[in-house]
Amino acid sequence: MEKVSLGAENKFCPQTLFLYGTYKEDGSPNFGLFCWFSYCFDGELGVMACIGGEKLTKDRIRETKVFSANLVSESMLPLADYLGNTDGYKAGKMDIPIETERGAVLDVPVLKDSPWVFELEVKQSILLDDSEVLLCKIRNTLVAKELKDSSISVEERMRMAAPVTWIGEGHYFSLNYRSLGRTGDWKDSFHSA
Repeated sequence: MEKVSLGAENKFCPQTLFLYGTYKEDGSPNFGLFCWFSYCFDGELGVMACIGGEKLTKDRIRETKVFSANLVSESMLPLADYLGNTDGYKAGKMDIPIETERGAVLDVPVLKDSPWVFELEVKQSILLDDSEVLLCKIRNTLVAKELKDSSISVEERMRMAAPVTWIGEGHYFSLNYRSLGRTGDWKDSFHSA
């Protein structure tokens, strides 16, 4: 496969979407849509989240040091797109039909429809020019019961969770739900001479 040089770009690197949940100063829930989210390990499994620009979500995370990361499923995409494309500082943004509950461990809002939710505590923040990287401890994970049922195939559980991905060209994608194999399936395929 011939390559061309593009410089710094991530347009074909899909990233899973999460709605970050915080409580506003008045105690009402606030959610913003983010995808620069990955995992790290520092004695325990953690999360790295990067938030660019100034946003109400980032203001509240800075203030409280906690937030939820709610996996966006296909059925949640219209809500997620609205929350991600409506300024958090706009009065009335959250005056929409949305079902939330409090986290089980942290004081964070959780979306009832999300199949997988992390309750996160910020351990360290790294300020960049126009972004902030948050290194977080996972204090709890809330999961739809059926996703933990090992009698259901992994493929079926992925179909049930239906996570949405996004690429840098501004497109949302579903997963194709087709298993490509298991870890280690090809470990004996290549042998060094």
